[in-house]
Amino acid sequence: MVALKPLLKPQIIKKRTKKFIRHQSDRYVKIKQNWWEPRGTDNRARRRFKGQILMPGIGYGSNRKTEHMLPSGFRKFLVHSV
Repeated sequence: MVALKPLLKPQIIKKRTKKFIRHQSDRYVKIKQNWWEPRGTDNRARRRFKGQILMPGIGYGSNRKTEHMLPSGFRKFLVHSV
């Protein structure tokens, strides 16, 4: 049996990977760590002040060609019909 190999296997380059936490979730127990978009008019995180938490942006995304690629070089997908 011959092992399957992808035709092209580009090098998977991961950009910066960061865990984005909710603003002031480190300060209060009642505020969970899950990311919420800050919406306050005076919110320092939304206004991107120095020293505040970082917000997710398009710059943290992976390369479009290798975005959902597995380390083997194949892509994972769901088959609906057999």
